[in-house]
Amino acid sequence: MRIYLTILLILNLMCSQLNAADIYVSKIGSDRNSGTKEKPLASLHFAIRKARELRRLNDNSIKGGINIIIENGYYTLDETIVLRPEDSGTKDNPTQIMATPGASVIFSGGIKIKGWKKLTTSLAGLPKKATGKVWVADAPMFADNTLQFRQLWVNGNKAVRAKDANGDVMNRILSWDAQSQTCKIPLNKNINLSKAKGIEMVIHQWWAIANLRVKSVKNQNNAAELSFLQPESRIQSEHPWPAPWISDKTGNSAYYLTNAIQFLDEPGEWFEDLQQHKVYYWPTSAQNMLQADVVAPALESLVKAAGTVDHPVSYISFKDISFQHASWLLPSKQGHVPHQAGMYMLDAYKLDQPGTADKPTLENQAWVGRPASAIEISYANHIDFEGCRFEHHASTGIDYQKGTTNNQIKGNLFKDIGGSGILIGTFSDEATEVHLPYQPSDEREISANNLIENNLITDVTNEDWGAVGIGAGYVRALKIIHNEISDVSYSGISMGWGWTKTKNAMKDNTISGNKIHHYGKHMYDVAGIYTLSAQPNSFITENVIDSIYTARYAHLPDHWFYLYTDEGSSFLTIKDNWTPSEKYLQNANGPDNSWENNGPEVPQKIKQNAGLTPPYQYLLKDKSPISATRKINNAIDKPVVFELIFKAGAVPNDKTLTAFARENNLLRSSIYSWENRLVVYTSNLKTESLQQTLKRLNATEIKLYENMFYDFDRKQQCGTAPVKEWDNIILSANLINDEKLQKEYLDYHKTQFEKWPEISKGFCNADFQRLVIFKKDRQLMLIISIPKGADLNKLNPKTTENNPKVDEWNALMKKYQEGIAGTKPGEVWVFFKPID
Repeated sequence: MRIYLTILLILNLMCSQLNAADIYVSKIGSDRNSGTKEKPLASLHFAIRKARELRRLNDNSIKGGINIIIENGYYTLDETIVLRPEDSGTKDNPTQIMATPGASVIFSGGIKIKGWKKLTTSLAGLPKKATGKVWVADAPMFADNTLQFRQLWVNGNKAVRAKDANGDVMNRILSWDAQSQTCKIPLNKNINLSKAKGIEMVIHQWWAIANLRVKSVKNQNNAAELSFLQPESRIQSEHPWPAPWISDKTGNSAYYLTNAIQFLDEPGEWFEDLQQHKVYYWPTSAQNMLQADVVAPALESLVKAAGTVDHPVSYISFKDISFQHASWLLPSKQGHVPHQAGMYMLDAYKLDQPGTADKPTLENQAWVGRPASAIEISYANHIDFEGCRFEHHASTGIDYQKGTTNNQIKGNLFKDIGGSGILIGTFSDEATEVHLPYQPSDEREISANNLIENNLITDVTNEDWGAVGIGAGYVRALKIIHNEISDVSYSGISMGWGWTKTKNAMKDNTISGNKIHHYGKHMYDVAGIYTLSAQPNSFITENVIDSIYTARYAHLPDHWFYLYTDEGSSFLTIKDNWTPSEKYLQNANGPDNSWENNGPEVPQKIKQNAGLTPPYQYLLKDKSPISATRKINNAIDKPVVFELIFKAGAVPNDKTLTAFARENNLLRSSIYSWENRLVVYTSNLKTESLQQTLKRLNATEIKLYENMFYDFDRKQQCGTAPVKEWDNIILSANLINDEKLQKEYLDYHKTQFEKWPEISKGFCNADFQRLVIFKKDRQLMLIISIPKGADLNKLNPKTTENNPKVDEWNALMKKYQEGIAGTKPGEVWVFFKPID
């Protein structure tokens, strides 16, 4: 019995030492309390301070770690929650900040606006249609000043900052003068802006928008000339990419003006008058302003974990907490002219003499800053967020910056966010030009071994349209897996920075099993997954990308993609990704990319398994509804032919062509050769990429055949479905050098199906699956598609069996055709052979 009691006492002592210390926070608590369940603290600030002191004193109660338990409630923050190296735990002794099971815990960086009254007096500038419908309240105070804000939430829904064009409508600029740094727009004679203060222009340009503070408005006949405040005026006019677009064909850059009482002309809009310290709002029919919950953001960062390279913040986790209402005021203070992915330019201009050591053709220089974020982490490891909600934020949701390693963002909701949902890694230091590769001497700076998994990211980038769902800069061993991303204005996932094929800090990254859909809502030059720069041993696999919006004001409407490896992208494996078509782009890529088995034929199992895994699919109930009115882009897949002509003996060898096919999303079997010529038979969806990359093969001439003037389709002409797999036979000849006879030849083919139905009958009899003819100048490319493994020599005679009209047709066509350069006397059609 004594032995038993002794063992029991020892076990009890061990258990008491392993138990974590619990610190409670409650809405009914006091920061003078001890922090027990019976006497909880009132704020997370004091709970963190108590935990810090327990660690400093090495208190016995924390041997198993510290749990900071937050009870149900809405906690308004009046200062940022800061985590320091002294707050760090260890693997066996972590700090966990969590909600009480089943509780709703909200940390808000906002201020509630109360005391709303219906506006009964006249108000200068207010549109007549708004008279009697607008409500007014005193602008809230924060830190003894009138709070300036750019967002307003009414009953949990973001209201619209009053603007001159309602809904998704935008106007078009008339011109942009880079020398005078002015812009002309159509004059709206119904709105007098001469006395308005604080107007902003939001302008759409390529893959980014810019927020420009208007300095003056001058009316000139039917136009208004805008000038802007510095520094954004200079940067906007001097940087070459992205820039305002002027085009008679696709329209000039779209814009809208915002932040003036003159624009308050429909329900759901608001305006803050900083001079009179008032907020005006026109409620919707469903809103009762006497009972409405109205919140304006005040804090830019709600939580900040900031260590140093030698003393990082470690082993602190957040679970089941909601973070809401973070602000971002930089556009109101110095404008916002982004370079890409929301990184705004501190300085930028076009080089008079292009070229840098890393990129001889570079013409633009830029230095960028990083937007604010609700949660900001730097020099930290094992700082995890699980089951949390990031909602109603002005800029980035969560941002893991320099020196962040072994962190997890898992099973969270990111919704109603003005900028990117998640940012991670270095995107150029402010002192470093953006195109210079990042390779720090101290590798502890690199963001490495982080996990972004099973998050729902929806309705983000809803103010800074050029931001992204998930944005990764110079990262190493990052895993982005099984997330779902939807309702995004630009790209779903962007990984890489620097526009360089030079090896840098990036390597060993993985983007796998994600589901990305309904993206590209406003921008173009956009993709579901987008990459930049060299990333050795990195993989993009088994993702599902679908349903890209038709962007109403895109300058180049067809410049959208499912997968997009942009400048310098190198050493990537892109494999087994499901997309509705192979609408991909490889722009100025580096070496050793590998494309394999991407497109609509990917196994159904991959499609079914992408996105949130079953334990996290409960998040889908919070997915932003998909617009019923926005159109979805559909790629029209048509065949095209590229022909490359080389100097004698200069045709690339099989090894070179095999590598080229692997790097450029081509089947090796799509490349054919004859004498000193190569032919690539492919899809028009690959035209833009191949027009760039084929130049690497050093041909003396590259010709694109996209004028398909004849198309025999088995299903249409024979009434039978084609087989699943084909072999393609490619032949070429010239039309004779006589324009009248060339026209006759084309006219015959235009009416062949009606006037010579026997030809189609012969093709059906010979089991031809498709037969198309392209023409460029007077050269023809004929492609005959037959069942895979079949022999054309055995099939072709069937075209004339009991069908003399085919012989008659063939004899008639001979007078229009002759051989291409290099053929023997009397030789007309030449066969290009597959390189395999």
